[in-house]
Amino acid sequence: MRARDLAVEFPTVTMDTPALEAARLLAEQDLPGLILVDQERRPLTILPGTQVLRLAVPAYCRDDPALARVVDEAHADLFLRQLGGRTVRECLPEQPRELPVADMKATVLEMAALMARTRSPLVAVVDAGRLVGAVTLQSLLDHVLEI
Repeated sequence: MRARDLAVEFPTVTMDTPALEAARLLAEQDLPGLILVDQERRPLTILPGTQVLRLAVPAYCRDDPALARVVDEAHADLFLRQLGGRTVRECLPEQPRELPVADMKATVLEMAALMARTRSPLVAVVDAGRLVGAVTLQSLLDHVLEI
């Protein structure tokens, strides 16, 4: 089976998409991440949901988990409000990572290797450089395990 056979339409965001909107999209559609595209729908990067969380979680809680325990439950439940007017651009990691992109002819093993190497639960599938869909870790495993 090839990438073209497993790829499905997948939500995308741009650099200027509000981070809170990206978080809602992740939650509402139960997505492992989002594909960040440019104006021509060329994938720029994969934005894992954990990167959106990283921007919302106060630095002092990331640096010292014991401090997260001292925040009372009522305030702890509101941490996503920290995203405020921030954009997806601010969620991106400082160091660019290898982009998990596969051509439509990529095999399941090629996509699995790409996911493993890039630690991405999502591969963007392109045709002539433009996004045509995505393959998630879940769908790849479902196919390989014939679930």
